[in-house]
Amino acid sequence: MGCSKWRAAFNFGHLKVQSKLSVFLTMIILFVYLFYCLNGFCESLPRPVYDQRARRQDEHEPKDAPSFVREQLPDVADSTNNISIANTFGSKKFPQTIIIGVKKGGTRALLEFLRIHPDVRAVGSEPHFFDRFYDKGLDWYRNLMPRTLDGQITMEKTPSYFITKEAPRRVFAMSRHTKLIVVVRDPVTRAVSDYTQTVSKSPGLPSFRDLAFRNATTGLIDTAWSAVRIGIYAKHLENWLRYFPLSRFLFVSGERLVTDPAGEMGRVQDFLGLKRVVTDKHFYFNQTKGFPCLKKPEGSSRPRCLGKSKGRPHPHIPSDVLLRLRDFYRPFNLKFYQMTGQNFGWDDTA
Repeated sequence: MGCSKWRAAFNFGHLKVQSKLSVFLTMIILFVYLFYCLNGFCESLPRPVYDQRARRQDEHEPKDAPSFVREQLPDVADSTNNISIANTFGSKKFPQTIIIGVKKGGTRALLEFLRIHPDVRAVGSEPHFFDRFYDKGLDWYRNLMPRTLDGQITMEKTPSYFITKEAPRRVFAMSRHTKLIVVVRDPVTRAVSDYTQTVSKSPGLPSFRDLAFRNATTGLIDTAWSAVRIGIYAKHLENWLRYFPLSRFLFVSGERLVTDPAGEMGRVQDFLGLKRVVTDKHFYFNQTKGFPCLKKPEGSSRPRCLGKSKGRPHPHIPSDVLLRLRDFYRPFNLKFYQMTGQNFGWDDTA
């Protein structure tokens, strides 16, 4: 009986010691925590994951954002904690700039040169929304666009827009503030280049002469042939000027894009309100292809040139056919110079 009392007293005393020790350790921890907080170290302590996510949503998520937008909002860097969080966030927007033409003028080269710029995001393929797929709706079109951050420009290029009658009204309905870039080239050379591309896909095509003339005897040009019709730039521009002022356009010389790519890119970047990042240091002239290529990026083993479909050798076209075409285009070219305030010098070519 005495032993039992002794054991009970011992256990009770032991528990009292443990309790006092626990209280003492707790007080030390609280004291250390308060000391660090008073000295400004609490903010550097890691927060629970759910707490970090809640803070990011409260600080960065728009209050009126619909649920499907909120689900796509990514993690952002917490400026208070200076935590660097990798992200690929952004939003899909309608293009602020569209390269609307012209086919075989140099639109692909221009787009590839522009994509070097860190503030330009562009669709790689041609959407053809305003000429072929308009019935799919604007939401479908916007979803094709790449995600962009604030300060970046969304772009696309579809050269057939320039000659599509409905395209100006449709683009205007999307945004009257859209900037429009037209890459133009000597219409005679452009027509030959167009024919070269077509005949490479359809080897059984009639000769250029047979397609260019409605009547070979009279020498009457067939304006129904698309290779000829596209080069009547003044006519197509009139359609666009019904909706957009001239100030919304930039006309890029396809010839100067070859002979002086940095100079033309300077004009383009100024027009878009971008810093001149793409300069002559990015280009070299490829003698084999006959046009400029981009120098190889860091970490790449080779430079970037346009594909085999670019720079094809043109077939021989009889000189009388070319002269007749030049005579046909001359009045349209002069009118185009007057409309744009630029002399592209095509009629100086013999």
